[in-house]
Amino acid sequence: MKISVFDTTLRDGSQGAGIAFTVEDKIKIAKALDSFGISYIEGGWPGSNPKDELFFSQMKKLGSLGLKNAKLTAFSSTRRKGSRASEDESLHTIVKSGVKTACIFGKSWDLHVKYALKTTNEENLKMIFDSIAFLKSKKFEVIFDAEHYFDGYRNNKEYALED
Repeated sequence: MKISVFDTTLRDGSQGAGIAFTVEDKIKIAKALDSFGISYIEGGWPGSNPKDELFFSQMKKLGSLGLKNAKLTAFSSTRRKGSRASEDESLHTIVKSGVKTACIFGKSWDLHVKYALKTTNEENLKMIFDSIAFLKSKKFEVIFDAEHYFDGYRNNKEYALED
């Protein structure tokens, strides 16, 4: 049995009070996590801010994204409602980042689908499917982050489990 560890320090870890990683910090942390044997390192959301753009650019310059063991992973949301995945700017920034693994998040709680996305459950499922299909068509390994899954499951088990 193989267990893969997915580390989010470079994105989630940088959101704590008083935390502000420089690009150099992120590169050092990524290399340290790689040396520990971490399987996946979520580098951030390419295109969301200049620091993450520079981080992915610098990692690309290091060759094989600068890691020996881990897969550097780009983070993003699913396509936007009423659009096409093939035209979604966030998904294209993943493609341009140089990584071959993406982690995209989508809503699994119907409350968020209705009030945050302001769309239907059916459209949300299409957004998830289309985004994954687009990245797979570009030969990406895709990890889906079912955002707020347990709240969604508690509220509407059938929807949270729908594929």
